[in-house]
Amino acid sequence: MKAVIIDDMEQARATLRRDLCDYLPEVEVVGEAGGVIEGAKLLRKAQADLVFLDIEMQDGSGFDLLDILAENPFKIIFVTASDAHAIKAFRYAAVDYLLKPVDPELLQEAVKKIGKSKLDERKKYELLNESRKNKNKPQERLALHSSDKILVVNLSDIVRCESHTNYTIFFMTDGKEHVVTRALKEYESILSEVGFFRVHHSHLVNIRFVREFVRLEGGHLVMLDGKIIPVSVRKKTEFIKMLDEL
Repeated sequence: MKAVIIDDMEQARATLRRDLCDYLPEVEVVGEAGGVIEGAKLLRKAQADLVFLDIEMQDGSGFDLLDILAENPFKIIFVTASDAHAIKAFRYAAVDYLLKPVDPELLQEAVKKIGKSKLDERKKYELLNESRKNKNKPQERLALHSSDKILVVNLSDIVRCESHTNYTIFFMTDGKEHVVTRALKEYESILSEVGFFRVHHSHLVNIRFVREFVRLEGGHLVMLDGKIIPVSVRKKTEFIKMLDEL
């Protein structure tokens, strides 16, 4: 795998290059750049499979670079300093990212995961850029990875999510179901802050679509579509409290 590193900090580039040499010898660094313009020129010439791209650089952002390049056949792993909004945006867009200073173990995981992907990931980058430009607006959309595509959906169209081992099924308002290749716990941490509640180890529901909570027989929900969802004993008190606060 041929890689390019684009970061305006020379020390950051050197550290990443060394870590790739030490921990991922199958990755060959074929070029480096210290900014947007230099990076765009490099990528037009280099036959890169993978780009490690800093978000904020002195002459612009990583997204400015992607705008300059009409097509980007390479995979991208964003490398950034800790920023709460950026991290949230990465997670909603299901984008691969690493925080500085880069942990070698997480670097290995990210490279191996992205190396297996055969999907066109432009939709993810568009969603990420949209979030970046609208920092003061709440997240409204989410990128879902299936085995053959990346789907971007409105949060308001998600009725509920159901866990199946390492997969998650999303049930939508139009009746469609999307099987996503990520565990439910990943979506719980994202969606719990926007009106979703994990009522059971296998079920995460959008509160907007709950019709009623039935206390009998341990407790269960009736969704607006009539679906019955169990509520676990340990979640029952917390869920009732949440309902009282609506």
